[in-house]
Amino acid sequence: MMVSLIVAMDEGRGIGLRGKVPWKLSTDLRRFKQLTAGHHLIMGRKTFESIGKPLPGRMNIILTRDPAYQRAGCLVMHNLQDALELAESRCDEEVFIIGGGDLYAQALPLAGRLYLTRVHVRLEADTFFPEIRLEDWAEKQTQSFPASEKDQHPYTYQVFERLP
Repeated sequence: MMVSLIVAMDEGRGIGLRGKVPWKLSTDLRRFKQLTAGHHLIMGRKTFESIGKPLPGRMNIILTRDPAYQRAGCLVMHNLQDALELAESRCDEEVFIIGGGDLYAQALPLAGRLYLTRVHVRLEADTFFPEIRLEDWAEKQTQSFPASEKDQHPYTYQVFERLP
């Protein structure tokens, strides 16, 4: 099973501010929906609460240390390894880690693929994507987009696969 990280980050590796994404990129959100449809999504509790509801057409797995935490339409797990084993037992060929910062840091050593959207701006942030060594990854795809009515900032979409 492929463990994939999917993230949008600004020039300072910022991914969030006070529980929200600090930009609007509608085109990138459509790509996210298309890529993750039918797959398992693993997210931290704060990420889930910032979204506010289960993402439709996907199995939503929330990681939390709180043994009493429950959300309708989601599976709740207490560690990353158990969540990955669950996705694999359900024959998912690719599972997506969708945040937040702590979960990305835990999953980075396990990931074989990285879907990265680089937002070409530096904004205030309080949550960050971990530093990555791009020399450990092969770039498989890149595409740049200008700012537009639907996309607040210019950005570049990249796909990387971990080198053996």
